[in-house]
Amino acid sequence: MKLYKALFVVCLAGVLASPLQATAADKTLKLSLSDAVTMARKNNYMVKAARSRVDQAEGRVVQTRQSSLPKVTLSETLVVTNDPGAALVYKLQQTTLVNTDMDAREMVEADVINDFNTSLKVMQPIYNADAAPGKNMALSAKTGMAFMAVRTEETIGLQVSKLYYGLILARKNIEAVDQSIKIMQSYSTEASRGYAAGFLTKSDKLSTEVRLAELQEQKLMLEDAVKNATDMLRVMLNLETDVVVVPTGDFVVDTVIPSAGSEASLLKRADLKAYEMYKQVNVYQEEMIRESRMPRLNAFLQTDLHGDALLNGGSSWALGLNLQWNVFDGMATTGRIQEAKAKVHEAMYNYEAAKSNSSAEVSAALRSLKTAKERIAVASKSMEAATVSLDFIGRQYKTGMAMTFELLMREQAWAYAKMRLNQAKYDYCVSRSELDYYKGN
Repeated sequence: MKLYKALFVVCLAGVLASPLQATAADKTLKLSLSDAVTMARKNNYMVKAARSRVDQAEGRVVQTRQSSLPKVTLSETLVVTNDPGAALVYKLQQTTLVNTDMDAREMVEADVINDFNTSLKVMQPIYNADAAPGKNMALSAKTGMAFMAVRTEETIGLQVSKLYYGLILARKNIEAVDQSIKIMQSYSTEASRGYAAGFLTKSDKLSTEVRLAELQEQKLMLEDAVKNATDMLRVMLNLETDVVVVPTGDFVVDTVIPSAGSEASLLKRADLKAYEMYKQVNVYQEEMIRESRMPRLNAFLQTDLHGDALLNGGSSWALGLNLQWNVFDGMATTGRIQEAKAKVHEAMYNYEAAKSNSSAEVSAALRSLKTAKERIAVASKSMEAATVSLDFIGRQYKTGMAMTFELLMREQAWAYAKMRLNQAKYDYCVSRSELDYYKGN
């Protein structure tokens, strides 16, 4: 009977615990690097903001259509007055004027009159010299914004890559510390036995415990690093606060170092293309200001309906042309042209500076990549030597042929070599991501 009760309790606990386990599993998100970058480019708020700026530029392109499309205005005005002159005009417009209204007494002592004026006005641009460069300027600005949106996606991708590799580094370092803790726990047990048997001093016994405490403290700090990297990665991917990101990738070292690329391919980088378009924007702006000095010709058509009630009464229309020419504006246009010229030069300088910086950035990333690969080879040899040395001293220590401080030195050297190797691989992967970014991936 007791056995059946125990089985029932176990089954009930399993049923109650299963939904919680499923929920916890749902909160864990396993991602490869490419999946993480793709998700960030889709969900990140900075990317969305950059795309919104492209939409704003598209709105400004739409606004330039006013230079060729008609402008239609419909208005309704109500006037109540007993002004003799206005009353006479309104009656005339309402086609209600009679001969008696022309009597002097009737004109002077006019009755209160209501006038509903329904007006429809159409303005059609015919010639605006600055319309074409204005439209070209808006289109160039939109193209530049689109290039900058692409560069924002690439920037977010680089930041995600660094966080992703940082998360892998922290996890690998925790594994290294766990291995050191496991090793030191076994040697600490040996030290306790040696101390109990009188072979070791209390100082030797305590030194192993001190090293264990150091490793446990280091693990706590690395666990914080994992949490911090996870939090930042979660923000970049726009995930919920309780989602735990688990990387499925690893440090991958290429057998062949990637090339720096050609100068022509570098000029196709999104931000450089954007700077080039911004330079063109300023050129069109200068042209638009120059053309604004030319006369403007617009046609207009206006029809009015006047009555003592809404949509009732007499109608009239007028058709005409309007010519405007700003002959002299007190040197304002001349100053704007001078300012626009300076902006063209500034945009050109910014483009050349960005181009020079891009070449230096590619060279620096390539140097870091080569150095990191050389460091990996050196750290691998150091790791192999530290492993052999630790194994040898470990066997010597168990037989009483090695001192405790020798064991601690070898273990610390092994742990340091392991983390140096992890750091070198991390630096290689980050440098490769930076090289792709500076080349324009």
